[in-house]
Amino acid sequence: MINITFPDNSVKQFEAGVTPLAIAESISSRLAQDILAAYVNGQEWDITRPIEEDATIKLFKWDDPEGKHAFWHSSAHLLAEALQALYPGVKFGIGPAVDNGFYYDIDPNGNEITASEFPKIEKKMLELAREKNAIVRADISKSDALKLFGDRGESYKCELISELEDGHITTYTQGGFTDLCRGPHIANTAPIKAVKITSLAGAYWRGDEKREQLIRVYGITFPKQKMLDEYLVMLEEAKKRDHRKLGKEMELFAFSQNVGAGLPLWLPKGAALRDRLEQFLRKIQRRYGYQQVITPHIGNKMLYVTSGHYAKYGKDSFQPIHTPEEGEEYLLKPMNCPHHCEIFRAFPRSYRELPLRLAEFGTVYRYEQSGELHGLTRVRGFTQDDAHIFCAPDQIKDEFLKVMDIIFYIFKALKFENFEAQISLRDPNNKEKYIGSDENWHLAEQAIIEACQEKGLKARTELGEAAFYGPKLDFMVKDALGRRWQLGTIQVDYNLPERFGLEYTGADNQKHRPVMIHRAPFGSMERFVAVLLEHTAGRFPLWLAPDQAVVLPISEKYNDYAFEVARQLNEADVRAIVDDRNEKIGKKIRDNELKRIPYLLVVGEKEAQNGEVSVRKQGEGDKGTMKIATFAANLTEEVKNLTNQ
Repeated sequence: MINITFPDNSVKQFEAGVTPLAIAESISSRLAQDILAAYVNGQEWDITRPIEEDATIKLFKWDDPEGKHAFWHSSAHLLAEALQALYPGVKFGIGPAVDNGFYYDIDPNGNEITASEFPKIEKKMLELAREKNAIVRADISKSDALKLFGDRGESYKCELISELEDGHITTYTQGGFTDLCRGPHIANTAPIKAVKITSLAGAYWRGDEKREQLIRVYGITFPKQKMLDEYLVMLEEAKKRDHRKLGKEMELFAFSQNVGAGLPLWLPKGAALRDRLEQFLRKIQRRYGYQQVITPHIGNKMLYVTSGHYAKYGKDSFQPIHTPEEGEEYLLKPMNCPHHCEIFRAFPRSYRELPLRLAEFGTVYRYEQSGELHGLTRVRGFTQDDAHIFCAPDQIKDEFLKVMDIIFYIFKALKFENFEAQISLRDPNNKEKYIGSDENWHLAEQAIIEACQEKGLKARTELGEAAFYGPKLDFMVKDALGRRWQLGTIQVDYNLPERFGLEYTGADNQKHRPVMIHRAPFGSMERFVAVLLEHTAGRFPLWLAPDQAVVLPISEKYNDYAFEVARQLNEADVRAIVDDRNEKIGKKIRDNELKRIPYLLVVGEKEAQNGEVSVRKQGEGDKGTMKIATFAANLTEEVKNLTNQ
């Protein structure tokens, strides 16, 4: 018999060889029908795979990200099986699950695959799914794997196999299709009830521009047709909210091939929007004792060798910058942290200075493949709202609480009311992969857990998800369409203080190593603006809107008064513009509503005589007539209430 420990710490005994599916069946037949994946001792596990020794277990259904991941990973195999049947000779690269569905990279090998054939592929996938074939895992030796896939002419699979260690290779088979894969997968194809192939894209083999270009086939599947129908409606709404489309319409940012792919140009309204976000965060940070710093856009190569960033980003980074000085090399800055470590190291430090909080809106550069660039969410140059806190180990919890306060404040002001949090801890069974002492890890992990408890934050805890240098707390927000975005992260770091030899003198007059906390509530200004655009559909909170009010004269006769209204409002710190086009007032109202300007101020003879404006609010209609000063005061009060500033 073996002991199985459940998430609530209850323990039940089962015979060795029991599967997660059988364990679910022992709890309820309904649960057994619903589970799609499992974790055993923190590792992904097929629900039909035997457990031979004492273990902890977690069971996942469709509503869990892990359940969706297994469902979509299995669907990628189903897609490959369908493609194999429809296009003889096609060769396969890799086929993982992604945040919304899955893809498979394929070499068509002479076959032509176009969007017009999506319905045919979907039909074949559903036909195969209805066969309810079991998805069977098998261990295989390296030599047998090379023969199996070599005989099939699967050169891409053979390349992957050649890099694997013998004794750690597995295949999965459903029906007549076998794939090289680590898993895990759902038990069989029966739960896949709705299929949509969504797009085709080009993809270089292994992300290398010098290698073969493959076709990436994207798709998504669901256990119910109704879920797919709802998803397709959401996709249509997402197209309307696409930040690239809105950014162009609202004149926020642009891209130029002459400047370079992935390097956004912030237009006047976009730059003003960014500046307001920065000033908003700067003001909050001042309350919490942050000191603003500025560091260069480049750094000596050895700085990043010391920090370890050269090993991580070096080969995928931009070419080194060579100076006239022989042998001198600089790199575009991939991270702000090494520079901040040098600021800490610039002077002898005492425990009385801790925690030392250094903040910077620092622009960094990382080379991304051109095919992976996407609007503002994937760029080559971006600005992080970065801060690094240097503190003593016993200060970690208090600093976490303060950073959480900042993140909650930002989410509230920007109406991100639906968010989740994840605590990432180290794998207790694999401690050798982490740096830092057991004592420090325990202190940091407990500090994060207790901070979440004190704030009443229900956070998922994931073992083995910590970075090698320390545990972390990540925040995922759900936007208006229910999509999850990671915004805000707090990370404990024992690595960089060690690499840079950072020290402070303690109360005992001895030298001590500080702990470093990384935090970025926005993440990057570019990605944050993109998410905010799509979340609000361009209807920014009043305090952030590029234009807060537009004055609409009903005829050219009242243009002078309209400009006087705008002048008075701008003097009162209200961002106002005038639409003096020779158009009917109804068209002006419609056009400016499409521009998502919060307030529309109509002026004519009566308003001009009385020094008033007729107020319309986006989504709420007519708000009546009022004095210019009254409107300005009301708007200022509304902004104050929204931001508590």
